Amino acid sequence: MHDPFTGQPTRIRGRALPDAAGRAALQHDHERRLEALARLGAAAAECGLRADSDRDLVLLAEDEVSLLEGAGGEWSALGAAIRGWRDLLPLRPLDDFGFERAADNPLEEANPRLRRIGGGVEAWAFADEADGSVYKFYLPREEKRIGSVFGFAPGEEAAFAAEARLGDYRGLLEKFLLIDALGGMPTEVIAVTPEGIVIAKQALGDPLPQGGDTSASLPPALVEIPSRFLRANRDHPRLLFAGGAAWLVADLHARNFVRDTAGALRVIDLVAAPWPAEASAHPLMREWLGRVRADPSAGLLRAARDDEL
Repeated sequence: MHDPFTGQPTRIRGRALPDAAGRAALQHDHERRLEALARLGAAAAECGLRADSDRDLVLLAEDEVSLLEGAGGEWSALGAAIRGWRDLLPLRPLDDFGFERAADNPLEEANPRLRRIGGGVEAWAFADEADGSVYKFYLPREEKRIGSVFGFAPGEEAAFAAEARLGDYRGLLEKFLLIDALGGMPTEVIAVTPEGIVIAKQALGDPLPQGGDTSASLPPALVEIPSRFLRANRDHPRLLFAGGAAWLVADLHARNFVRDTAGALRVIDLVAAPWPAEASAHPLMREWLGRVRADPSAGLLRAARDDEL
């Protein structure tokens, strides 16, 4: 099937969930997109191009360096990297999605094809009037930032304090990967506008009552973090192993869950960041990470064998 706004193939339509193969393909797309952004950044650096933020890379057009590609070498590699990136995150104007581009704030104007169903600091959510598919528009914020990620600092009551802050485009793309890794509502990244608005698509679910306690219903892949290791300023901070790396995942309150057609809870949003590299300097934390990677139910301390007692 094809998306009604972009005409491109899509794996999401209304409330229907992709099958296992479709899920795996979405996850693969997230991984490829992150790899392509890393290649683009490396190729730009080889050409001496210094971006103020990764937003400058994300919005590069296919013809940006066409006149220089004939020189070969690094410039040819940069042109190839831009085209590879644009294949995975095409540039599309807001009017492709039924918005009036000339309006002062197009997302606030009436749209005959999309009905606003929610919104927050990071994104505005709309439902397709035809089938209910959810389209999320992630708006850039001050200093070319977008979304939210965690920053880490030495803590007073724990080894680390994690505080949510303005994110970048890589962090936003990592968020989508982690939502799918947790079995959340399938998420498809479909476009970015020339203004830097990232557009993602999710299956439609039923919201939970606001203020409900989700602590007993979190995805089983998440590991509770001992309070002596980390304190975070978002709900239910947890450890997740995904893509061969450890992540801090949080903000798992009721507004960031929905129920699918079978009644199962599905994550639709979160705040995350790679687990701090400085953790390797903490022997107890390093040993705990190794044990919970193999067994998520492992406790804080290694169980002693009888012959060690």
